[in-house]
Amino acid sequence: MSTKILIIGACGQIGTELTQKLQKIYGTENVIASDIRKLNTDVVNSGPFEVVNALDFNQIEHLIELHQIDEVYLMAALLSATAEKNPAFAWDLNMNSLFHVLNLAKAGKIKKIFWPSSIAVFGPTTPKENTPQYTVMEPSTVYGISKQAGERWCEYYHNIFGVDVRSIRYPGLISWSSPPGGGTTDYAVDIFHKALLDKTYECFLSSETKMPMMYMDDAIAATIQIMQAPVEQIKIHSSYNLAAMSFTPTEIAAEIKKHIPEFTISYNPDFRQKIADSWPASIDDAEARKDWNWKHEFDLASMTKDMLEHLK
Repeated sequence: MSTKILIIGACGQIGTELTQKLQKIYGTENVIASDIRKLNTDVVNSGPFEVVNALDFNQIEHLIELHQIDEVYLMAALLSATAEKNPAFAWDLNMNSLFHVLNLAKAGKIKKIFWPSSIAVFGPTTPKENTPQYTVMEPSTVYGISKQAGERWCEYYHNIFGVDVRSIRYPGLISWSSPPGGGTTDYAVDIFHKALLDKTYECFLSSETKMPMMYMDDAIAATIQIMQAPVEQIKIHSSYNLAAMSFTPTEIAAEIKKHIPEFTISYNPDFRQKIADSWPASIDDAEARKDWNWKHEFDLASMTKDMLEHLK
């Protein structure tokens, strides 16, 4: 019996690459991509695709029964910057989609869930450098509040109902293959596009705003690794800290200049600066490295080189 997987939110920044990678591992026919609408994209055209509203319990249950799904990756969410503009919808989508999937697992309809959390669960009162796994969590954004609440519910459903749900706190994610989805760390994707097209970039964060970041290849690898890990290796049932690199806009600009010497950057911080200021500058992910042998591959230099090669 091969594992049957449903990805909800498959057309997003992470979902796009995750779907393609999972199809390579498990076979295209065993990985069902789904999203709120059917766009003309590689994800939609490369294999089985279903239109699903993540807020519709019956639709999700129908897909799970129809395709005999074992594992669900719930990637549908409103991200940090977008959520601030529509708090009520963000809370509804981020929380109720999770409840639907947790309840389907509780009912024995699926065996395993992946649900992403984020560094947004931390807040202004969290220690900024080497933020530990267990620390003060007082998020000040709608997105962060929903992710922090979601972590508690994941742990609760594991402890009370034995649900196998696995999660990692993604840092800012950088990828070339799909546009960013309305997050506060999106500048670190936009900057590469603008460097190649215009040779200049106006950054919406200040020059010294240091944030935890990760190349998408590493994020996808971590996601699949935690899902494939034997259940006894998963010691944390809220969400694991995950880290690769931390840098400022100044530092990424300097790295890009090594490849595009005429590149310039200017700064015009907007409402996203306040969000960034409430988040950690670096993350301690010792638990993930110890429990399920997480290791990142890309640093700032190797990521910059790879991004520019692909985007060219």
